[in-house]
This record gives sequence, C-alpha cells and structure tokens, in this order.
Amino acid sequence: MKTNVGGIDKIVRILIAVVAAVLYFTGTVSGVLGYVALAVGAIMLLTAVVGSCPIYSLIGMNTCSVKPQK
Repeated sequence: MKTNVGGIDKIVRILIAVVAAVLYFTGTVSGVLGYVALAVGAIMLLTAVVGSCPIYSLIGMNTCSVKPQK
C-alpha cells in the first residue's frame, strides 16, 4: 500500500476518531447514529495508523509531503 495520508491529516483523523468515541461512550449519541459515529471513528483511526486511505487512492489525492519511492 502506498502512503497517501500526511501528518496533519493523520492528526485530524485521530481527533475525529477520539471525538466519535467520546460521543458514543458518554451516551451523547446513541442508537444507529451512535453506531455510525463509532464506525466512522474506527475507520478514521485505522486509516491514520496505516497511513493509507482507499478513497484518496480512488480520486488520486495525496496529503503526504514525502514523495513515494518508485
């Protein structure tokens, strides 16, 4: 997998994951919306840790400042 998620993008994704988890576990959002928030948070955290976003690959976007080696 090619890295296409940059440093600031990773921080934003982790923050979104934390906010989604806090909202779910404090009961601020519940039901279907809570599960959706938790799923979005998990996906954001996973893509931040891995450093690759499948949607970015599909649209040709890259926020990583380091040029990939060929």
